[in-house]
Amino acid sequence: MSETTSEVPVAGEQRTYSGLLIGLLLIAVLAAFAGLVWSYSLAGRLTNAEAQVASAQAQNQKLAAALDQTNARLRVTSETLGHSLGLTQKQLDQRAQDLLRRQQAQAQQLASEHAAVQQQIGAVSTDVNGVKTDVGGVKTDLSATKTQLAAAQAQLQSMKGDLGIQSGLIATNGNELNILKHMGDRNYYEFTLAKHRRKAVATVALELKKADPRHSRFTVVVFSNDHQILKKDRSLDEPIQFYTGKNHLLYELVVNRIPNKNTIQGYIATPKNAPVPVTPSAE
Repeated sequence: MSETTSEVPVAGEQRTYSGLLIGLLLIAVLAAFAGLVWSYSLAGRLTNAEAQVASAQAQNQKLAAALDQTNARLRVTSETLGHSLGLTQKQLDQRAQDLLRRQQAQAQQLASEHAAVQQQIGAVSTDVNGVKTDVGGVKTDLSATKTQLAAAQAQLQSMKGDLGIQSGLIATNGNELNILKHMGDRNYYEFTLAKHRRKAVATVALELKKADPRHSRFTVVVFSNDHQILKKDRSLDEPIQFYTGKNHLLYELVVNRIPNKNTIQGYIATPKNAPVPVTPSAE
């Protein structure tokens, strides 16, 4: 009874070992199959890579051949050109270097000329700024001159003439006379009369009869339109008025200096529309 019981476990162990062996065999077969698949795939990739390498090498060989042909053609062209010009390769190279140097020199010259032009433009700009400054100074001076002129005009005298007609502004010296001339309201003719010598002034003639520098008095004759107008014992800076011409224009004579008993100095003021003397009177 005991012997029969001991044989049963032996048969179960053998079946277990057989199952393990079969499992291991299957695993080995699968691993071998996977290895075969991987080896086949790797072989395909390697073949493809080798084909690409071979293609690249062939392309490189073609490019190298083309480059050799190009270099050969260039050498032939250079030699042909050298022969046609009677030049060697060394001379061709030398000429190429000379041409390059000339191009560089021209580029430098252009750069220098451009810099010079820019400098001139800068100088012109500086000059323009200087001119603007000068113009500003002239404007300032002109404004100051206008102010001084206005002040001087305010100091000029206005009085009635010996005919009782209100006179214009009277100049008592050369500076004031210049102001009147600048105003341009009348024509002004300066004169210096010597005693007993008739002198043409404007469109009339004057003759000094008497001068008294001590008392600032004088006597003068005006010759106008074939008439003699005696202005006797007149005062310094007094407006002496008379009518003359076809249009009966009012002239004014002013003596503003009596240097001595034989000389007087002054001016005649005429309207702007008065005739102009053919020959200006000489001082």
